[in-house]
Amino acid sequence: MDELHNVFIQEAREQLTAMEEGLLRMEQGEQDEDTLNAIFRAAHTIKGGAGVVELHAVERFTHILENLLDRLRNGDLELNEAMISALLQGADHIGRLLDGVTQGELEPEAELLAAGEAVAALLRSFDAAKENPAPAAGTLSECASSVESAGGDTSISDCWHISIRFGQDVLRMGMEPLSFLQFLQNLGEIVYLTTIHESMPSSDEMDPEACYLGFEITFRSQASKDAIENVFAFCRDESELHILPPYSKIDDYLALIEQLPEEPMLIGEILVKSGAITQTDLDGALHRQQASGQTAPPLGELLIEERRVQPEVVAAAAAKQKQVSERKAADLRLIRVQADKLDQLIDLVGELVIAGASASLQAQQSGQASLVETVSILSRLVEDIRDSALQLRMVQIGETFNRFNRVVRDTSKELGKDIALHINGAETELDKSVVEKIGDPLMHLVRNALDHGIESPELRKARGKPLKGNVELNAYHDSGNIVIEVVDDGGGIDVEKIYAKALERGLVQSGQILSENETLNLLFEAGFSTAEQVSNLSGRGVGMDVVKRNIQSLRGSLEVKTELGAGSRFVIRLPLTLAIIDGFLTSVGAASYVIPLDNVVECLELREVDTRGHMLNLRGEVLPFIRLRERFNEQGALPARENVVVVAAGGQKAGIVVDQLLGEFQTVIKPLGDLFKFLRGIGGSTILGSGEVALILDVQALVHLAGEREERQHRARLAVASIES
Repeated sequence: MDELHNVFIQEAREQLTAMEEGLLRMEQGEQDEDTLNAIFRAAHTIKGGAGVVELHAVERFTHILENLLDRLRNGDLELNEAMISALLQGADHIGRLLDGVTQGELEPEAELLAAGEAVAALLRSFDAAKENPAPAAGTLSECASSVESAGGDTSISDCWHISIRFGQDVLRMGMEPLSFLQFLQNLGEIVYLTTIHESMPSSDEMDPEACYLGFEITFRSQASKDAIENVFAFCRDESELHILPPYSKIDDYLALIEQLPEEPMLIGEILVKSGAITQTDLDGALHRQQASGQTAPPLGELLIEERRVQPEVVAAAAAKQKQVSERKAADLRLIRVQADKLDQLIDLVGELVIAGASASLQAQQSGQASLVETVSILSRLVEDIRDSALQLRMVQIGETFNRFNRVVRDTSKELGKDIALHINGAETELDKSVVEKIGDPLMHLVRNALDHGIESPELRKARGKPLKGNVELNAYHDSGNIVIEVVDDGGGIDVEKIYAKALERGLVQSGQILSENETLNLLFEAGFSTAEQVSNLSGRGVGMDVVKRNIQSLRGSLEVKTELGAGSRFVIRLPLTLAIIDGFLTSVGAASYVIPLDNVVECLELREVDTRGHMLNLRGEVLPFIRLRERFNEQGALPARENVVVVAAGGQKAGIVVDQLLGEFQTVIKPLGDLFKFLRGIGGSTILGSGEVALILDVQALVHLAGEREERQHRARLAVASIES
């Protein structure tokens, strides 16, 4: 059961995410039938799954939420903002119930139970009609007899016909055929029920754990075909299910054919699955086609001639078959893999890269041409394996971004502001380990933008700005990094106010001159805040320092850009992966350094005639540079020739001066210990083929260091010139 619960919880959380996204879209105006049906299907799937795995608390609560959604689908109620808020609270409570199951609490504690009753009462308050109680559990014969004795209207022309043959493994998977009938009665009335056991073997061949049952059901309901199919969702893959709609029109069949899953099917299968013909009709047509031999017409034409189906429906089925065939080559098969297994694979690939580098070095030292060629081929294969393995860990950032739709909605209502969230670049991919760790920093930046960035509606009106504020989440690739931006069109950051607060706290000295970037960086000092009032969202000076530390722990950087009265932009730069990169190997004295290859622009010889201080004349462009020998206090005599590696990061360029250029190198990133976490300019370490350790340079930090040094020197020159004048 633990394994079943884990699978159910994972799938239920996906359904909850779909519910929340659908409800938020409907609140923004997308109140179409498809969106509402998708929300209902998600709730129904959760309820059905909870019943199958015997999580009755989840099943009972979801049933209440599902009833309200069903009334909305049927047009009995009109959707409004208060109802959406209640449904979102219901989804939140289901999430809390799932959290309890994860912790081993199959039945909720009293506090959680009471909270659930409060939400349930809120949901029921929208539905004035009395709830129809769920059918009591009983035996199969009791269920069948109760249906047959119901009496009343026996007309079946307005009913669905459901034919199901359960797979033999249904019982082994913990499912009970009777439970599907009970769930089905929540959607309508079972008029007739026939039990089928045609596949039952003889007693000596029968497996007591196997299921040999089937049902033929006449079912009266206003529910959609998708809703009825969802009743059998947890046994659909193991069973044979056919659903024939009542009073079906050609347009209905065409729509159903279009909604069929994108999987290879014959025309006959498409017609049966869409309910256009019965399986009996198809079997009969195939039999007659076979009997006619070579003179037999195609199946579609035969069915049209026998008036079993309309020509338009056959044409739609043929088009669907062609469409699926054309997409078959691009069809992706998904498989769930445990995260720790994927991490183990990446670790093994990393060790393979290191071993490959060692083999390559030894082959070159041996001088054997055939061995060098063989190892070169092996290295290329290792590189392909590395790229493929890393691609497995790449995920789109859109899922992380979409979580903030709810945050912006709830927080803006709490603050009394009208704020819209805009997401750009949701398809941008990065390493899953980065995605997992960037959520909290983004949460704080978004909440900060909502609370401090966007002004109140009254202030925006006074400033001549639209009453609705805007927050953007942007993602894009740049120079081998991913850039994530949190942007708002609020009041911006008052740099002078930050300086005054820093002066008050003793973070800067009176008369000390700071650039705008240096002043803005004071925001990330521990406990620093300019808020005049403390709210339940922010204002205590806690968080921004943690944001920067978390981003730096990912070998990333955080930059702030602001314009008073126009808004702010927080720019996060992160590496695409934390595991393996292409590097450019250099050396200074006896030490080796690796520069991420994506940051390298070009390499050239350093000539004194082209330099002035720590500035280089690069074909007319002034380029600040930094000597690694000076930065890391490397001892020893200068080489006869020094080289400059021109690098780019964050839209800025700088030069890194080294002794030797040793070429490209596959780099397995090894983290440094806590002893080195405050060392600027170093992002990690790696192991060379010789077994020696090389340090990986943090290019972003080095570029900033070079730029800051030049800016300080420039301000010093201006100060001297001012004094002299």
